[in-house]
Amino acid sequence: MVSYVRESRPMCNTLQSLSMPPSNGRSGTPFKTIGLIGRLGSEKVVDSLQRLVTYLVAHNYKVLVEDRTATVLPHHGQPEASRRMLGELCDLVIVVGGDGSLLGAARALCRSGTLILGVNRGRLGFLTDISPDELETRVGEVLAGEFEVEQRFLLDAVLYRNGVAVGNGEALNEVVLHPGKAVRMIEFELFIDGQFVYSQRSDGLIVATPTGSTAYALSGGGPIMHPKLDVVTLVPMFPHTLSSRPIVIDAASEIRIHIGETNQSYPHISCDGQTRAVAKPNDVLVITRKPERVQLVHPIGHNFYEVLRSKLGWSHRLGD
Repeated sequence: MVSYVRESRPMCNTLQSLSMPPSNGRSGTPFKTIGLIGRLGSEKVVDSLQRLVTYLVAHNYKVLVEDRTATVLPHHGQPEASRRMLGELCDLVIVVGGDGSLLGAARALCRSGTLILGVNRGRLGFLTDISPDELETRVGEVLAGEFEVEQRFLLDAVLYRNGVAVGNGEALNEVVLHPGKAVRMIEFELFIDGQFVYSQRSDGLIVATPTGSTAYALSGGGPIMHPKLDVVTLVPMFPHTLSSRPIVIDAASEIRIHIGETNQSYPHISCDGQTRAVAKPNDVLVITRKPERVQLVHPIGHNFYEVLRSKLGWSHRLGD
């Protein structure tokens, strides 16, 4: 159990351990207004959202439903708001879906410092760690102040053409330089903090945070990094030379990728799987750490290594 005070919201009380079911306004209860975001197109997500609305209203919490999420929740009876407004008005936002849903919410809410709690209705669920069968119990514990807060940093990516910014994006998992629809190798040069690292011909480069080290970068052969580490990994994608290997650098570093002038295709820049810009020869992609951090909420007892054992199938003992 922890004591945690949101500096950006002085109206919130210090969290305390409560043994009784939570109710809005009771001394020690940290939350008053709860936002809900859900992945669209899933009946299972709708079921969990409906259960959350019923539970929260029964315990006298003010509930705000994200406007896009509200389209799949007819007759929910609660006020609606944009994601940006959820960040301004809510003490906690609960995201129901997979890791992709939480990534999108994190990018939208990081500037406001809003606490984010994930309910897993996806596949692996590295970030959304409350299962549907324990929804009310675990959410109730969090609302009672029994939770841990974990900060995760994001990356900023800006594409420059002749010194002028022509595209940008932000990512909690990774920024990827890749050939897009074309099946062609990309030529580029990599600089870290102004120092030349290498020239490379490959299918691209994955620049991943510790959060993203268990996502696309893992499939590309990158290392798994503990989320407390303040580092970034750079993972080449099918490099033309066997000596090209992933490297791990300080997250405070400035990463500059110079797109080669002889490229026959226009490389794409994707942030958390979404294309944010298309580069031309001689463009420069600059990647840096964002100053804001995402505030993830976990129930008490959250264990990163236990998550790895469960999600990656490490649970079997030798001889079993």
